[in-house]
Amino acid sequence: MKIIGLTGGIASGKSFVSDILKEEGIIVIDADIISREIVFKGSEALKDIEQNFGKEVLNNDGTLNRKRLGSLVFSDKNKLETLNKIMHPKIIDEIKKRIETVRMQGVNLCVIDAPLLIETGLYHIVDIVLLVYVNREVQIKRLIKRDNISFEEAEKRISSQMSFEEKKKYSDYIIDNNGSRENTKKQIHDILEEIISMED
Repeated sequence: MKIIGLTGGIASGKSFVSDILKEEGIIVIDADIISREIVFKGSEALKDIEQNFGKEVLNNDGTLNRKRLGSLVFSDKNKLETLNKIMHPKIIDEIKKRIETVRMQGVNLCVIDAPLLIETGLYHIVDIVLLVYVNREVQIKRLIKRDNISFEEAEKRISSQMSFEEKKKYSDYIIDNNGSRENTKKQIHDILEEIISMED
């Protein structure tokens, strides 16, 4: 089975690319979905988060307030590192379990959709790295609109991540998502054709 690692900066349009891949019938293992699933009420991950960040990151019903936690960690590099140490090993373990499940089904191609594919070292377990790219101006505009945050907050969140230039060094294919959706779709189909033809 060939594994594609899909990554990109915040608000780069990675989810759109992931949706197109799903439409093509490709199984996508989504790290963001896993990160939400493992912080259910009473989970080990949520207990660790509460211990490190206090009850202020919880809602009244004891569930995680992701927005409050995000505001805390994106403004403090040390807090972000603490959160990553709690979350990343658990997310990676779950991704590996799901890869094995997919492999057992005899699937030829699967995608790991992970914003921090490179930073967490997950790129070591994939065969191909696919990077979704947008320029910073577009990225900031999309992030402000998507998360309803200020320009300063958007800048802070983007700066907390590895730069596109650095990510490009690890990438086999780059999807330029600055243009139209049709243009992005065409790039995805061309790349898939090339990857599938490698298997023949």
